[in-house]
Amino acid sequence: MRKLAWGAIGLAVVLLGIRLVDGSQVAAMLSADTPIMQWPDLLDQPRPEPDRTIVYGRDPLQLVDLWLPAGKGPHPVVVMIHGGCWQTEIATRGIMNYIADDLRQDGIAVWNIEYRGVDRGGGYPETYLDIGAAADLLAKQAKALNLDLAHTIAIGHSAGGHLALWLAARQALPEGEPLRGPDPLRIDTAISQAGIADLRAAMQRTGHACGTDAPTKMAGGKFALTSPPEMPVSKARQIQFHTDRDRIAPPAYAETYAVDMEKRGVRVENHVHGPEGHVELIAPNSRSWAAQKARIRQLLGR
Repeated sequence: MRKLAWGAIGLAVVLLGIRLVDGSQVAAMLSADTPIMQWPDLLDQPRPEPDRTIVYGRDPLQLVDLWLPAGKGPHPVVVMIHGGCWQTEIATRGIMNYIADDLRQDGIAVWNIEYRGVDRGGGYPETYLDIGAAADLLAKQAKALNLDLAHTIAIGHSAGGHLALWLAARQALPEGEPLRGPDPLRIDTAISQAGIADLRAAMQRTGHACGTDAPTKMAGGKFALTSPPEMPVSKARQIQFHTDRDRIAPPAYAETYAVDMEKRGVRVENHVHGPEGHVELIAPNSRSWAAQKARIRQLLGR
């Protein structure tokens, strides 16, 4: 797997008590001298391996890694989606292995999805068809794998955050819509890790690390089918985790999305942690991941 071509740049600010859209606060004592993680800090570590890899299509990228905890189960399961600006050249599912392994060690199974990026035949509608097919395969195989779908969580990082929120909204698409599928996996909670949820806004961010071509290809001009703030509203709980020194997807993205969804009658739960950046969100020893894992455990009743 290629290492990410971009990295987060730290903000030299000092903040105490970041106020979130929902009114809660996360206290963070920041220092301009505190370093944040760069991609080699995570990706140069020994990489854990999944228990098995499952094929869900004919393309070499149509794969899912299954992480199974020890013991008979049944095991609760988290659907995981990597980021990388929706581009396979930038990232593949292996960047999520570290937190997938951490969940596995805590008795939580992980369904880590690979998909076609916009540079590998993806975009609208292919990437969405991949995510949907991989998710629906979980529903079909859960019983045989002794996985518990009583509360199904989708979690995604960066561009994968967009896809996790999309997967949660997908179940509310009209019947007969190809992206919905005939029997979509029910998602109870979507967790966006520094997600880029709004494709229309992303298309206008010239100078952003992800560029504007990728979100344009992901939108396909079909925002009501592809961009969560414009898609039909589902019953899934929505949670966003961001970090205070993230320049790829700063907390302002979460705030804007939460305000937009509040106008539609949906409360989005927001959390900001620090002093950390974009990488820490998927690093198992970070405070932001500790908070995410605690919320996952709470949702699963553990």
